[in-house]
Amino acid sequence: MPGILAVIMAGGKGERLSPLTRDRSKPAVPFGGIYRLVDITLSNCINSAIYKMMVLPQYKSQSLVDHLEAGWNLFSFDLGHYLRIVSPQMRSGEHWYQGTADSVRQNAYLIARDQMARLVLVLSGDHVYKMDYRLFRRYHQQTGAQVTISVIEVDRAAARAYGVVEVDRDFRVKAFHEKPEDPTPIPGDPDRALASMGIYLFDKQVLLEVLQRLPGQDFGHDILPNLLADYRVMAYPYRARNRISEYLYSTHENGLRHRRLEDEAPDSGYWRDVGDLDAYWNANMDLCGTNPYFNLYGQLWPIHTHMRQLPPAKFLFQAKGDDPRREGKALDSLVSQGCIISGTVRNSVLSPSVVVQSWAQVDESVIMDDVVIGRHCRIKKAIIDKQNYLPPGTEIGISPQEDRRRFTVTPRGITVVPKGYFKP
Repeated sequence: MPGILAVIMAGGKGERLSPLTRDRSKPAVPFGGIYRLVDITLSNCINSAIYKMMVLPQYKSQSLVDHLEAGWNLFSFDLGHYLRIVSPQMRSGEHWYQGTADSVRQNAYLIARDQMARLVLVLSGDHVYKMDYRLFRRYHQQTGAQVTISVIEVDRAAARAYGVVEVDRDFRVKAFHEKPEDPTPIPGDPDRALASMGIYLFDKQVLLEVLQRLPGQDFGHDILPNLLADYRVMAYPYRARNRISEYLYSTHENGLRHRRLEDEAPDSGYWRDVGDLDAYWNANMDLCGTNPYFNLYGQLWPIHTHMRQLPPAKFLFQAKGDDPRREGKALDSLVSQGCIISGTVRNSVLSPSVVVQSWAQVDESVIMDDVVIGRHCRIKKAIIDKQNYLPPGTEIGISPQEDRRRFTVTPRGITVVPKGYFKP
C-alpha cells in the first residue's frame, strides 16, 4: 500500500504488567507461545501491504530490539521499504518521550523526510487484534477525512478506561473524552459507548502541522480533543458485520465470501488492550479451545515472528503402574516447539522449551520459555515467566493466600511468578 507510513509506539513502561515488564518493554512481552505482542501489529501492517514502518521504543528496549532485528529483517531499501527502529534522541527539548504524541513529535523530521508518504498510520505495539488497514485507508479517503480514529463498541462501564468518541449520524467526531467518568453512550444504545482503539490515520501534512502547533504530550488527552474545530475528523467503526459498519463491507462481499471458516475476516471485532495482568491472561486464554476467540491458525492473515531453531514438541507416555496422570498430554492448549510433556496440560499456553514432568498438572496457565515444571507440581491459573525451575511438588494457584506471600496475585486470582524466581 504505497503512500502510507506506519508509526508504531513501543515505548511504554507497562507498569501494570509488572513483573512481566521488569526486564522487558510491554511490546516485547511474550504472547501465544511463540510471539511477542509487537508481532500482532507488525503482522497487520505486512498483511495490509504496508512496508514502511517506524518503531519507537524507549523503556527497557533491548529485548524488543533483539527480537525485531532477528525476526523482522525482511525489507528491501531498494524498493523503498523499511522497518526503522528509532531510539529516543532528545532531538527536541531536554526530555525523553513524555507521551504518545511527544514520541511522534520528536521524530517528525523522519516523517517529513519520507517524500513518498502522504498518510501516517499511528499504532500501538501492544494490542491484540486483526485489522485490514486497507479498509481503514479506503474509509479515510472516501469520507474526505483529514484524521480518522478507529473505534469499537464497548460497555459503558468498560469505556471509562479508554478515550470515548462522540459522533454524529455520519460518524464525524463531535467530541473526544479521555477516560471519562460518565462515558457518552452511542445514540439509541444507552448501555454502550464508542471507545478509541488507539489507531489513528492522519494526512501527513495535518499530522506535522498539529504536532508543531498544538501543545501537549498525548494524542488522546491533548491532541485529538483540540483537532475537532479545525479539521475533518471521522470515526471508523472497527467491528465487522454489525449495524454501524455493514456498509463498509458492501464492496468487499465477494472478497470475503471465499474465506475459510478458520480464516475470519481481519476486522473480526476482536480487540484487546492487554494493559494489565488479568487482561494479558485473558488474551492468552482466548487462544485456546476448539473455536478460539482469537485465531492464530488462519492462512489468509498469518501472524509473523522470529522462530527459534528447536525440535518439535514431544509427548511422553510411561506405562508404570495404574496412575493415568503419568500420560503426557495437552488438551485445548497451545504447545510450542522444543516442549517435552510427560504430565497433563489443560487450557494453557506453553512457550518454547517448556518441560512438564511426570504427574505434574498445568491448568489455565501461561508458561514462558525455558521453564521446568517438576514432578507432582500443581499449577492453576498462573503466569510463569521464563527460566524458572519448579521443584517437585510445588503448588501455584492452589492457595491464593499462600501465593500472596511470595508472588503477585491479580484481582482475578492469577498468580504471577517473575523471571528466574525458582533456580535450578
